[in-house]
Amino acid sequence: MAGSRDQSECTERAADKPMPGSRALVVLCTYNEMTNLPRVVAALQRVAPECDVLVVDDNSPDGTGTWATEEAVDVQRLNVLGRSGKLGLGSALRDAMRWCMERDYEFMVNLDADLSHDPEKVPDFLAVARIENIDVVIGSRYIAGGGTEGLSLIRKFISRSLNRYATRVLQLPVHACCGSYRCYRVSKLRALPIDQLTCDGYGFLEEILVTLYRAGATLREIPIVYHDRYGGKSKLSWSDAIGAIQVIRRLRR
Repeated sequence: MAGSRDQSECTERAADKPMPGSRALVVLCTYNEMTNLPRVVAALQRVAPECDVLVVDDNSPDGTGTWATEEAVDVQRLNVLGRSGKLGLGSALRDAMRWCMERDYEFMVNLDADLSHDPEKVPDFLAVARIENIDVVIGSRYIAGGGTEGLSLIRKFISRSLNRYATRVLQLPVHACCGSYRCYRVSKLRALPIDQLTCDGYGFLEEILVTLYRAGATLREIPIVYHDRYGGKSKLSWSDAIGAIQVIRRLRR
């Protein structure tokens, strides 16, 4: 199956060291994010020092994975999961979820490693999940208090249109179902047939969300401001958007 352990050829390139008492894992999926990753890791150490961090790197040629592996020697809560190549966001998230479930975390927070998502919001995601007993906390730029900065009008239009289409077709009670800034309750992930989810690309974000919702997971949005990436080049392409639409059509009832 696409995205399975054998096909993604994962290797843990740093010591596997979940810390005692840490119940939350922050996941950063990377490919050529050397410009941004050190800033994100430093910010997470400052705002969420109680969280473990897992970098899932797709053998970045710019040295992202190498930097993370070397940094993990000295940073106690940093772990690295190295993969054989650029296998897709969905595939990376599935491997991260397996890693998280195997180590019995309570929550898994995922955010982009390009600083388009503000690491300072991680404690807010976890607070909502814990205090309000929410299974999936979703960062939304489409509710009061949310927004975007630095994006072109065409990117804003495409994103908003895709979100509206997805939420309508999939009948989800949220405004944002295409973004990756989320907090998942791991017990809800464990109850899903993760290996039966097949989307390796960005469409996995809709696939996992609708699967969780149909399995009875509670959803809650909190506002975020989405920024244009700090440095490097976006990996999102028209083929990713088309692939997401195909996934949405497949998932509709």
